[in-house]
Amino acid sequence: MSLISENLKYLRKRDKLTQEELANQLQIKRSLVGAYEEGRADPRIENLKRISEVFGLPVDDLIGTNLSKLTDVEFEKLKMKPGESKFQVLAITVDKEERENIHLVPQKAAAGYLNGYADPEYIQDLPKFQLPMLPQNGSYRAFEITGDSMLPVEPGSVIIGQYMENLDEVKNGFTYILVTSKEGIVFKRVFNYVEEKGKLFLVSDNKAYAPYEVEAEDVVEVWQAKAFISVKFPEPGDQETPNLQELTNIVMDLKEEITNLKAK
Repeated sequence: MSLISENLKYLRKRDKLTQEELANQLQIKRSLVGAYEEGRADPRIENLKRISEVFGLPVDDLIGTNLSKLTDVEFEKLKMKPGESKFQVLAITVDKEERENIHLVPQKAAAGYLNGYADPEYIQDLPKFQLPMLPQNGSYRAFEITGDSMLPVEPGSVIIGQYMENLDEVKNGFTYILVTSKEGIVFKRVFNYVEEKGKLFLVSDNKAYAPYEVEAEDVVEVWQAKAFISVKFPEPGDQETPNLQELTNIVMDLKEEITNLKAK
C-alpha cells in the first residue's frame, strides 16, 4: 500500500470523518475514497490538491511522509497556516547529463498549463532548452508573455523564472510569474501581504494598467523573474520603469481604496 493510501486513511480517522463525509468535501464519489485508501487507485493531481486543501498539508508530505509515525508536535509543524501556500512537488525533466531542463510555456499553451503544470507527462512535451549562465541551485521555467502591461518588456518576450517553494519567499517590488487558478499566468511586480491580509498585490510597470489583488489560496505556482529573451531591443525614450517607492505608494493607495470600499 502506498503512503498516500495510508495517509489518507490516517487523516480521515484523525479528523473523525466517514468516507462519505470526506468524499463530499473532496467533491468525489465515496467509492473513490475507498479505492484510494485500499491502494486500488492513486489520486490524480486535482484530487491531490483537494486533499491538501482539506487537511491543510502540503502535497509533498501527503505522498512522501508517513504521517501516522509523527508526534503531534511534528504533525502540527507540517500544517499550513491560513493564507499560506506550499506548492506541489515540481514536475521537471533532465537532459542526458542529468541537468534540469528549462521548459518553455508558449502563449498558445498557457491555458493548458493551468491543468498540466504538475503532470510530468505534460511537462515532458513542452519545448525545452538549457541556459548555462543561470545558477545551478534552482529550477527554472520560461513563459512567453502577452500584452504591454510590463513595458519596456515587450509582448512576446520570454521570461525565465526561478521556482519559489512558497509565498513566504516573495519579496516586495520584485517581478514574478504567477500561475493562478483565476487570473491564469501573469507577469507582474508583486507586493506580499499574505501574512497581513492573505493577499498579493500585483502592479504593472506600465502605469496605464491599474494594480489589483489576488488571494494567496488562488496561487498555484510562483517563479521569480531572473532573465528575459526578446527579439526587440529597447528604443530610446521607451517608458521608464517606476521606482520602488512609486510602486509602494501605488499599492498603499490600492489598499486604502479597498478598505474604504469595504467600510461602505
